[in-house]
Amino acid sequence: MTYVVNDSCIKCKFTDCVEVCPVDCFYEGENMLVIHPDECIDCGVCEPECPVEAIKPDTEPNLEQWLQVNREYSEKWPNITSKKEPPADADEFRTVSDKFDKYFSAEPGSGD
Repeated sequence: MTYVVNDSCIKCKFTDCVEVCPVDCFYEGENMLVIHPDECIDCGVCEPECPVEAIKPDTEPNLEQWLQVNREYSEKWPNITSKKEPPADADEFRTVSDKFDKYFSAEPGSGD
């Protein structure tokens, strides 16, 4: 088992989860974070830290797509190990659903 970040993170990109991760397995894209599934130790401390509930165990139904997205982009994006300010408009996107097709960016973030 591993944890994955889903599309609830897109355009919100709160980084509270990054601060509590004991193995630094988060990677930063332009408008979301992902977890490297091979680095995650399944401790679960990140899950309750996410204010938009974007982190889920990969054993939950219908998360296969997100496991693939997390795997792919954790290999391309820079590692992030410290908390950053969320985007200025993050609160506007908290309750928006199905954000992947509309807002996902494959561009990397700045990392640490």
